[in-house]
Amino acid sequence: MKTDIEISREATLKPIQEIANGLKIDAEHIIPYGKTKAKIGLSVLNEENIKKNNLILVTALSPTKAGVGKTVTTVSASLGLNKIGKTCVAALREPSLGPVFGMKGGAAGGGYAQVLPMEDINLHFTGDFHAITTANNTIAALLDNYQYNHINSDKALKQITWKRVLDVNDRSLRFVTTGLGGRTNGLPQETGFDITPASEIMAALCLSENFDDLQLRIERIILGYKQDNTPFTVKDLGVGGAITILLKDAIMPNLVQTTENTPAIIHGGPFANIAHGCNSVIATKMALSTAAYVVTEAGFGSDLGAEKFLDIKCRVAGLQPKATVLVATTQALKMHAGLEGDETKKPNIEGLKNGIPNLQRHIENLQGFGQSIVVSLNKFHFDVQEEIDYLRSWCESKGAAFAVNDAFTKGGEGAIELANKIVETVEKNPSKPINFTYELTDTIEQKIEEIATRIYRAGKVEFSSKCKTVLARIKKNNLGNLPVCIAKTQYSFTDNAEIYGAPTDHTLHVQDLVINSGAGFIVAVCGEIMRMPGLPKEPAANGMTFKNGIIEGLS
Repeated sequence: MKTDIEISREATLKPIQEIANGLKIDAEHIIPYGKTKAKIGLSVLNEENIKKNNLILVTALSPTKAGVGKTVTTVSASLGLNKIGKTCVAALREPSLGPVFGMKGGAAGGGYAQVLPMEDINLHFTGDFHAITTANNTIAALLDNYQYNHINSDKALKQITWKRVLDVNDRSLRFVTTGLGGRTNGLPQETGFDITPASEIMAALCLSENFDDLQLRIERIILGYKQDNTPFTVKDLGVGGAITILLKDAIMPNLVQTTENTPAIIHGGPFANIAHGCNSVIATKMALSTAAYVVTEAGFGSDLGAEKFLDIKCRVAGLQPKATVLVATTQALKMHAGLEGDETKKPNIEGLKNGIPNLQRHIENLQGFGQSIVVSLNKFHFDVQEEIDYLRSWCESKGAAFAVNDAFTKGGEGAIELANKIVETVEKNPSKPINFTYELTDTIEQKIEEIATRIYRAGKVEFSSKCKTVLARIKKNNLGNLPVCIAKTQYSFTDNAEIYGAPTDHTLHVQDLVINSGAGFIVAVCGEIMRMPGLPKEPAANGMTFKNGIIEGLS
């Protein structure tokens, strides 16, 4: 089969205004970025359509390091729904350059289920990540300048907590010292970098409803603490307006198209293992404003992305999925049974059965939220009918619909079964109102414990001594009513990436708590998770070339 980039290059793309016309978006609401991508003005938002149209969430079982094809499935479902006559928009996150050049590679789908132009989407796209990086680091520069000019006064800050960000994987930047070289070069301080998707600016933009809401969220961001231990915010710094100006274009969603010229909206990109893992509220609502069906994804497994989509994004934005697609592969199930490498690709019905507890855990959790589920098997060439039939029967016995997705090799035709199952679920058995994991009136400790015990099946939660200081600050500043965003490994229900399957009675170790008062949640950093990833021994960048104007190796 051809590579992703070969397939993308062979696709004939329509002018972006033609794609917009199909969604009844007039030219006056479109800001073209070349011929095949554009920004959509916020005036397109339509509350009446948002309430009546159908939101479909795509999530997955605990992923392998090779992934399970969640973005492929999101694009596939949108292709299939359009193929059977439903107007459907795929609503996705923007890829981060860090993983693109690191371990993961591109994140625009794959095979004949891609969003295009793939090269642009995976690289600098329309500049949203650069705008977020610049906004974040402008705050850092203004904050350092404030401290420099007030260092000998009572206005000097006792502690600075704000970090810089960069959209690369660079472990060397996790802990750095700035301001060296004498007083004219600033004040020496220990700080560090996070990756751009972990920036609170990213989370604030993705949870904002409009420009005014974005500025309010930015102004609430805590940058450090004054001499009396009260928070010092962006509003105190007096630069909320300036930072919002830097994001005036980035707040608008991006319109592109799929390999079959169906519409896709791509916007925002917080990771689900270190942030809340969903595309922007504005993008999701923009899609719902223009199409009867919207298929959107939440990062990694349902214990991370879907939990945050439901407990944070839906709660904040008033959204309600009509159904949830849970992506699985036979390879991932066998890995969760303890098989490794090529053994996961060989027929092994017993290995499949032994890995099913992981899938069952995800089904139970989603049903606990009130979600109606369609399990989508991402089909590979090595899959055998006996295992597919077993999975179908098993899923249906658990109250979940089942469909095989073969859009990777067949495009929309390969996703018709999946599309029909989605429509059948929405029309006959739609999801119930969301049963949130915790109440906002619970304490932060209680919220974390509810997620740990109900979603991860942990036996207990242990908080480090560092957390106690932050918990006291949360209580003192009346921030205890915020939701919680867990930062942990995506590969396991535990905080240990090496523990597969469906473990129970383990301990969740909370190493740190980060107050994201602007975004509107508290981040609980668990286990060895890093907010600035590192590169693997063989980065994806090593296989990329650019010759005669043609990019190779970007997939």
